[in-house]
Amino acid sequence: MEATHEPGTWKLWLEAHGPKLLLCARQWTRSLADAEDVVQEAFVRYWRHQRHLPGDPQALLVTSIRRAALDHARRNARRAAREERAGGGLEDRDGAFEPAPGEDADRRRELEGALQRLPAGQREVLVLKIWNELTFEQIGETLEIPANTAASRYRYALAALRKELNPACHG
Repeated sequence: MEATHEPGTWKLWLEAHGPKLLLCARQWTRSLADAEDVVQEAFVRYWRHQRHLPGDPQALLVTSIRRAALDHARRNARRAAREERAGGGLEDRDGAFEPAPGEDADRRRELEGALQRLPAGQREVLVLKIWNELTFEQIGETLEIPANTAASRYRYALAALRKELNPACHG
């Protein structure tokens, strides 16, 4: 779906792309609530000021989400430092995926753990490729890396996940 200027279209566009964008934001935030805030902030900024820019709307929005998440992380780091000096702290990071009805919660936790153990660059590329369905070129533009580097990180991430999640197949 293409971002258009018609009233109400933003609701349809967000409904269609929101879950993927939330998962994307989730990799850069400490909690689901933070990810929701980041998506909202980035989406509003995109819809008001950036949707007229050339390029794929979803790729532009993912870039906006990444920037909003990094800004959010900096604000949280400053807040955490203040709270630590004052004797408080932040909550632990919660899970990235919400379990579907009947889903194996242990397998979900195993996958989340394996994803979190990937190097950040590999995890970013994997989420952008699989859940946001971006091309390596779009991922490269979003992360400001060459498309070939994005493709390599993707291959390394898949190999690492296969090795960790199926150790019997790898020696």
